Parts: sequence; C-alpha cells; structure tokens
Amino acid sequence: MSIEGATERWVRTGGVELCVAELGDTARPTVLLVHGYPDSKEVWAQVAARLAEHFHVVLYDVRGHGRSSAPKPLRGGFTLEKLTDDFLAVADAVSPGKPVHLVGHDWGSVQAWEFVTVKRTEGRIASFTSMSGPSLDHFGHWIKKRMARPTPRRAAQLLGQGAKSWYVYMLHTPVLPELAWRGPLGKQWPKILQRVEKVPAGDYPTASLPQDAAHGAWLYRDNVRARLRRPRADAYAHAPVQLITPTGDIFLSPRLYDELEQWAPQLVRRSLPAKHWIPRTRPDQLAAWITEFVTANEDTAAGVAPRSTAAGGPYADRFGGQLVLVTGAAGGIGRATAYAFAEAGARIVAVDRDAEGAARTAEMARLIGAPKAWAETVDVSDEQAMEKLAEKVATEYGIVDVLVNNAGIGMSGSFLDTTPEDWKKVLDVNLWGVIHGCRLFGRQMADRGQGGHIVNTASAAAYQPSKALPAYSTSKAAVLMLSECLRAEFAGQGIGVSAICPGFVNTNITSTARFAGVSADEEKRRQQKTARLYGLRNYPPEKVADAVLKAVVRNQAVVPVTPEARGAHFLSRFAPRTLRAIARMEPPL
Repeated sequence: MSIEGATERWVRTGGVELCVAELGDTARPTVLLVHGYPDSKEVWAQVAARLAEHFHVVLYDVRGHGRSSAPKPLRGGFTLEKLTDDFLAVADAVSPGKPVHLVGHDWGSVQAWEFVTVKRTEGRIASFTSMSGPSLDHFGHWIKKRMARPTPRRAAQLLGQGAKSWYVYMLHTPVLPELAWRGPLGKQWPKILQRVEKVPAGDYPTASLPQDAAHGAWLYRDNVRARLRRPRADAYAHAPVQLITPTGDIFLSPRLYDELEQWAPQLVRRSLPAKHWIPRTRPDQLAAWITEFVTANEDTAAGVAPRSTAAGGPYADRFGGQLVLVTGAAGGIGRATAYAFAEAGARIVAVDRDAEGAARTAEMARLIGAPKAWAETVDVSDEQAMEKLAEKVATEYGIVDVLVNNAGIGMSGSFLDTTPEDWKKVLDVNLWGVIHGCRLFGRQMADRGQGGHIVNTASAAAYQPSKALPAYSTSKAAVLMLSECLRAEFAGQGIGVSAICPGFVNTNITSTARFAGVSADEEKRRQQKTARLYGLRNYPPEKVADAVLKAVVRNQAVVPVTPEARGAHFLSRFAPRTLRAIARMEPPL
C-alpha cells in the first residue's frame, strides 16, 4: 500500500530492490525513517505527513518487508552489514552528497545504531533519533557488565529485561515463527495492537504483514546472538543522538540506556509515557521532537545559532514536546505554570477568557522554550465553548498530554449574605469549569489509550473550613473530591490525576475576588486589603508551578503547597477539631 502524497522509486542494492517513498520539498534537509519489526514503512505514515511540512522525508521498506524484495537465501541475508549497505544505497539515491537525519523505531533503531557507529557511514548522518531499539553492541556490553559485577539490583535488571525479551527466544526457533505469522498470529495481530497498544485502525498494518514478519525473523537470527556474545568495543556514535524512551514499553526496560552517554557523547534524552508503537499512537509528539532536533542540528552545522530554544530545567526530558493545556493562564498560578512547562520544552495551549492576557502568556512561553504555543479565549464555565475548544485542540494541535484546570474566582462572605447568583457564579467557574475540562480532555486521553495527566487546582480551603468562605471552600472541596474520584477511575488507563492545594499565594485573584453582602466601595477596600496581606506573605506562584510539574512527574494525588496549606492538611487528618475552632475566627478584614 502506498503512502498518501508520496512518490515512489526502487533502489537496487545487494541483490534486492528496496521500495523508497518520498514526501516534501527535496531542497530541504532529508529525514530518513527506518521501520521496525514486524512493520513496513507505513508505520511512519502519520509522522511522515507531519514532518513533510518542514523537510524532505524518505521512508523505505527494509529488505524482505512491504514492497521490497527479499534476499535469497533468507539465512544470512539480513545481517547488520547488509542492512548498512541498504541504508547507504538509499541515502545516496535520495540525498547525494548531503548527510541525512536518521530516525529509527524498534528494529529500525537497532540497525540505525549500526549505521551511526560504523566508520564507513561517517559524514552521511547529520543526526539520529532512536526509539524502542538499542544498539546490539551496547546491549551486549550492558549484559556483560552486570554479569561481571553482579549485585541484587543488576541481577533484577537482567531478569527484568530477560522476561521482556521472551519473544526474542521464540523468534530463534526454527519454522514455528513463520507458521504462526502466516497463520493465526498474522490474522489477529491488528486486533492485538488495537487492544493492547491502542493503535488506531487504518492502513496499518498492511496486507503484507504475515510475509514481513516471517522474513523479519531473520533479523534476530542473523544478528542477535552473534553481537551479544561479541559486542564491538568501538561502537561510538559519530553524530548527535536523540533518545526517545517510551516508559510503558513492554519489550524494553528504560534501564538498558543507563550508560548510553559513554557511547553517544552528543546525547539528548526524552521520555514519553506511552507504549511501544509510538509512531502510530503519538505521531504529533514524535514529529515535534524530531523537528526540533533536526532544526537545531541543521543550524549548528550551518554555523548559526539554533532557531529553536533548547528546553532546560530538570524536567526537559519528561515534558519536552508534550502538549500541555492550562486554563486561567492569563496570570497568576496559570501563567507561572504555563511558563514552567514551556521552560521544560512543552508545547503550550494558554486558555483564558482574557484574550490579551492569554496571548501574552503564549508569546512569552515561546520565548522561554516552548517549541509552539497558542492562545485560546474561552470561558471555562461555558459547556459549548469548552466542547468547541476540545475539538479544535485535538484537530489542530493534538491530544493533550497534561491538562491543568486552573481557572478560578474568589468569593468571600457569610453563607446568609451569599446570594444564589453568587453561588452559581463560583460553582460555574471553580467546579463546572473543572468538570468540563476533565470530561472533554479526559475522554480524549482515554480514547487515545496512551495515558496522560490531569491537574486540578483546588485550595487549602478544600479541607480547611472558614465562616468567611462557604462558597469558595465548597467549590474547592468538590474539586478535591472530584480529583480523588477521577484518580480511581482513570488509574487503569494510565491517566494520573492530581489536586494542587495552595495556601496564600501572591496572585491577582485577591484583587478580583467578590465579597458578598457589602457595598461596592467596601468590596473594593477589602480587595485592596486582601491583596496587601497576600503581598506581604509574598509566596510566589512560581513555587506552585514547580509543585504542579513535580506532581505530574511523581503522580501525586493531593499536593498542599505553602507551609500553612501543609499544616492545615495535617490538622484535617489528625486534629480536625482544631481546624473547626479556627474556622470560627473572624477574618482580618
């Protein structure tokens, strides 16, 4: 099956004909995608379409797969040396005289590690992006090191990867793999991918799957045992390497890459909460990372400063390229949170009913480090507007990886002074806004089947009662309980849910808070006084933002922020009567 919009050619090398597909402007840098087992080049279709907007994209069916012919005989026809010959033939045909940016997944990555570490390819590879496929040489040294100096931890690592590699042993058995793939396994494989990996149905896998898988068994037989027994000592990468590690990969342990820096001196690490087949399940994420990496290396090779800002901070490998949506992003905690994710290299959707404020946040996010940032003007309490936002984000930007429901309003005043209209306004924004966000974007995360994270901004008021904050505290207590319930419901789908509970934080919510039962002049006076008190406390929203990122990384359930929030949370669990006594105190207004 052909890839939509691609032109095809055949490249002859080593007694086989390779089917090569090309997309995009040939005058631009060439990105060459190599597929894994038991795939064909169509596994890259969605990634290739996105990359073709910026680059000349090349895909080819590995020998014996897809529309490429198979070597005769099969035995000995799939060695890494012959696969390297194929790569050079394709690179010379599609990018004569210019190095290519190499991208490999699964066995495409395994063989690409060979390409980027042998001397005869020096100068032909500008960069290499690896995912779900280690170098067999590096893997061999990894095993030997753990066997030479065994410790309980190293033994556990060996046993863990050994269990994950069960399929490797099976593929070394004669005849049985071919019979399985040409029989029941080949027929059931598409359903298995949809059920286990949540791979969407479509033009993948192609009809050639049974034959591809049968031929591809020789990738393992021709290479694995020989290289693991005698790994090369000079397998150093001669090009910059970007490693993308799916943390939920059922075939490969992230520990395999612990010592990779010694083999790849120019290494950029990325981690992705996803399973093995990320070219199909996370094409938007991969395209963003590949584009950033290729662009940076093209600029470096040209001797100019990179156009893209490199992500920094302790969370760059976790959030770089991910899509993060933050509501209430025009200021305060929302803006600080958007900036923190931007600094880590995430793509940002800044949402607020203040259009100018959201636009400023998005603009600054791009300057800080976000590869892309967009501003959206939405009232989170408007169900239809939120539905349109969710549809637009999914269509134009991709499925959200991290959702931060932060938009909220303040409301102070006694219960009897708080009108039904006041209650409705607070609950519509503080509670229903969170419900709309969780329902709409949470559904998209669940349907994608690759996990994600939802952060809901509650408050220390969620567990600290106060006679002065009945409406606000009720709304935040509801957000806290909603978060706990969703955490239980979404746990089986790999979606984390965290409730952030700040105390007194110096943001503009104090100057816009409503005070029930008082005149307009008195309300203004109280707003000013509250803002001064919070200003004297001067706890910055940036610290809350840092707590948000930590909560996602650690998958924390309830996160009190500020000393008073942590103290109140402790009292709510172990001395609730004390909190009830404090609740009767008059506020200093």
